[in-house]
Amino acid sequence: MSQLEVEDLEVYYETEEGPAQAVDGVSFELEEGENLGIVGESGCGKTTLAKAIIGILPDAGYINNGSINFKGDDLTEMTNAQRRRLKWEEISMIAQSAMNSLDPVYTIREQIVEAIETHRPGTGRVESDEIVTEMFELVGLDPERADDYPHQFSGGMRQRAMIAMALALEPSLMLADEPTTALDVIMQDQILKRMASIQEEINSSMMVITHDVSVVAETCDRVLVMYAGKIAEEGPVEEIFNQPYHPYTIGLKRAFPNIRKSSQDLLSIAGYPPELVDPPQGCRFAERCPMATDRCREEEPEAHYENGLRSYCHYADEIDTELRPYADDSETWSQTAAATDGGVDE
Repeated sequence: MSQLEVEDLEVYYETEEGPAQAVDGVSFELEEGENLGIVGESGCGKTTLAKAIIGILPDAGYINNGSINFKGDDLTEMTNAQRRRLKWEEISMIAQSAMNSLDPVYTIREQIVEAIETHRPGTGRVESDEIVTEMFELVGLDPERADDYPHQFSGGMRQRAMIAMALALEPSLMLADEPTTALDVIMQDQILKRMASIQEEINSSMMVITHDVSVVAETCDRVLVMYAGKIAEEGPVEEIFNQPYHPYTIGLKRAFPNIRKSSQDLLSIAGYPPELVDPPQGCRFAERCPMATDRCREEEPEAHYENGLRSYCHYADEIDTELRPYADDSETWSQTAAATDGGVDE
């Protein structure tokens, strides 16, 4: 059963140059108890997507079109008061910048207790303190430090405190934006395993936004690859990492070390994502794709379905038969898309 259904979502930011299309026509579903990884470069709309779902877009941001159905209710049609009742109790978020998310004038305990008692009015202080202690122990923090202020914590400790707060009310959906980015690999592994254990107990779902492919591989069932505000590819973790169909996904995959292929050269995708105030027509990855043709630059690709993947590439149906060796060759990516006439004969 789908817990979250996002349909044709468009999120814009007002800028001096005009509206920027941060999220443009994104659609996907998230099942109960499922983990979805959102990957892509910085500025591709991953965090904006999460903020739109939980309802914390900045003043300059707004939903221009689309729907966000959570357990049958369209969040885009709710009032701010209705959305606030869902936060922490039903939907929680582990923000990327913990220091900016924690109130500097309240202790960590006070902030977690406030969230508990606001959403569960019958909870007494003793029970709330017990939850704080349990959550601190869960994320590897000394419970005696709960009465410290955010500035007294290191960056990694603040990140763990945010994870503790997000888990305190056992929400149905967790939005985790780089949840372990400030943690060492040992603590990262411990917290990811514990979060997975809690999810299994309460059948919760999670969206994991990260640049770390290994985190997605370890924690997620499906992956959604975003580029320049749009979906490039989406599908099961195994298929995305083993046999992707979109050149951008292939490039991202090859940009990370593979312990099974230690001699394999790492790829570097030349260039940068396009400006979203006036995005290019056609495929938005075309100017960086060494396989792009004139068709890619002129026509927006439609969805191609293969092996459980949804890929937005004009030549996805030719990857297996003709283009995969070319796309997987580091020499292919050594030149910029602007200097390439295209790797496909039309």
